Amino acid sequence: MRKWIYFSLSPFLFSLGNAGAIAQTFPSKPVRFIIPQTAGSATDTVARVISVRLAERLGQPVVPDNRPGASGIIGADAVAKAPPDGHTILIVSATHTVNPSLHRKLPYDPVKDFAPVTLATSQLYILTVNPSLPARSVKDFVALAKARPGQMDCAVPAIGSLGHLAFELLGMMTGSKLTIVPYKGATPAVTDLMGGHVSAMFNTLVTALPQVKAGRLRGLAVTGTQRTALFPGVPTVAESGVPGFEVSGWYAILAPANTPAPVVTRLNTELLAILRLPEVRERLSADGSEAVGSTPQQLADRMKLEVVKWAKVVKAAGIPAE
Repeated sequence: MRKWIYFSLSPFLFSLGNAGAIAQTFPSKPVRFIIPQTAGSATDTVARVISVRLAERLGQPVVPDNRPGASGIIGADAVAKAPPDGHTILIVSATHTVNPSLHRKLPYDPVKDFAPVTLATSQLYILTVNPSLPARSVKDFVALAKARPGQMDCAVPAIGSLGHLAFELLGMMTGSKLTIVPYKGATPAVTDLMGGHVSAMFNTLVTALPQVKAGRLRGLAVTGTQRTALFPGVPTVAESGVPGFEVSGWYAILAPANTPAPVVTRLNTELLAILRLPEVRERLSADGSEAVGSTPQQLADRMKLEVVKWAKVVKAAGIPAE
């Protein structure tokens, strides 16, 4: 019996010993930082701001590795299959939790195949309309949409983007029918919104700020749980008559599943210290991101909730999976 117990437990004991050895020597080589978007993208910018400081704190090079394609799936798959030793990490956006609903078969599980490290940043959106639209609040906007069912044209930078899903969620929560007009990117969408060819758009704060200040767009509400310093006079959608409404983009750092807990803790500690640096917060803020930071468990809980949340929205909206 003792021999049976020993041999039954030996793989488990070996894995514990191996994890302990990895944790004690981490980092023992350069860390590969997978960026599942192109160089120069918003994801790339956040990752490179972090990677320089992370290398300094770890005492090992942190090498950005752009793996764009398939809405971030190619890069995420590379990390899901990487050795779980902390030497390969991944930056993901909120799209990571939307992808399961937009793609019939993912080569990985977006939650189970990754070890959450920390939420890095958060980015809010603002509901903007063309000034010619007789709506000065979310209440006005919803009333117009109900009075003109199917005639409220809403620009979105891409099908399945958060800017798109925000309109679908708003329509679900208010019982209004909105017409989605997809574009190939935010720039042409904003151009058409200012030209009056469409009525509304959920814009990023930084993109909307100069246009709202110049009077070319009108900001109705922001999508977070609290107001933002960039638009102090603009209420949230939730406080504008749609309680519970919240949509925010974010970037988070993940490692492969089964990465030893001490390694995840070390990465989390260093990343939180980086996100507290004034120069990092200022640099990220210039691109519309707020440095946040979280525990691994807080990130895990958020990802699980958002996978479920967006699955309901995508299904209700009838967005076909690829």
